[in-house]
Amino acid sequence: MSRPVLGIESSCDETAAALVAADGRVISSEISSQVAIHHEFGGVVPELASRHHLLNIVPVVDQALARGSCALEDVAGIAVTAGPGLVGALLVGLQFAKALAWVSGRPLVGVDHLRAHLEAPFLRPADSPTAPVPTFPHVFLLVSGGHTVLGVRPSPEELQVLGATRDDAAGEAFDKVAKMLGLGYPGGQVIDQLARAGDPTAIRFPRAMLDRAGWDFSFSGLKTAVRQHLAQQGLPRGQALLADLCASFQEAVVDVLAIRAERAVAETGVRQLVVAGGVAANGRLRARLASAAEGGGFALHLPRPVYCTDNAAMVAFAGHRRLARGERDAFDLNAVASWSGRPT
Repeated sequence: MSRPVLGIESSCDETAAALVAADGRVISSEISSQVAIHHEFGGVVPELASRHHLLNIVPVVDQALARGSCALEDVAGIAVTAGPGLVGALLVGLQFAKALAWVSGRPLVGVDHLRAHLEAPFLRPADSPTAPVPTFPHVFLLVSGGHTVLGVRPSPEELQVLGATRDDAAGEAFDKVAKMLGLGYPGGQVIDQLARAGDPTAIRFPRAMLDRAGWDFSFSGLKTAVRQHLAQQGLPRGQALLADLCASFQEAVVDVLAIRAERAVAETGVRQLVVAGGVAANGRLRARLASAAEGGGFALHLPRPVYCTDNAAMVAFAGHRRLARGERDAFDLNAVASWSGRPT
């Protein structure tokens, strides 16, 4: 399958389209972010997100096709995020993808947004087409705003989940703590930036469940510990104290993620670790895992930061996987809000 797949993503607050070749080469990738729109509300407003997807979907797809010098009829297929996500936002991309598939005669494939994140490390940017990519099997750590999942991927089709979050996901904890501190949205990026100037040992926050057997995560207790600290001490006075709090909170999250992932590599004997999702862009997590990989003698695969957050290139490559297996979706494909209803 030498022709590229057109990917479309609209699960939350990014409208994105991309053309990706079968070997993972990113031919074009366009993203229209709504961060500035939702910033004043401290989080994504679903109705606003859907409206702006409606405004952006046509120009974003047109731009991806134009920059890739590709006509719609020349693509191998059209891949679109069908879930999980905000249903109204998902329906904008899904219905547009159906229309494109109908008029062009190209096959349609729905893509699970979380599985798509796991394809991000396989992408080959235009300026680095020979970059190394993971092989199978590998351990995966998926860390995003709504999900924290650890498992083994024996093949492109199989996922063996070892553990997942029992409450707040790691990215959700970042956003909620940022809101407590009045740092706005998206919180994870702001905390990451502030933490670089802070002392990660200034405040000892809890690392939940590390003393227990198993692979599950819990971040709600950490969030509560930050709230209790603020109730007792008040908001940090001055940039230095704020940086210390951010660094201490971030270190607690990173400790839990890194220790669990390192244990999974050691105990499964699978010597590759793939990390994906929005939190995979966190500078401290990337540095911690890079150091662990070097010291532990295993291979670490991290997507470029632009492919950690929501994008259509990962959706397009996931679409290639489905098309190569001979899979197609009918025009009654519907959007699903939760992972339990994933389409793939």
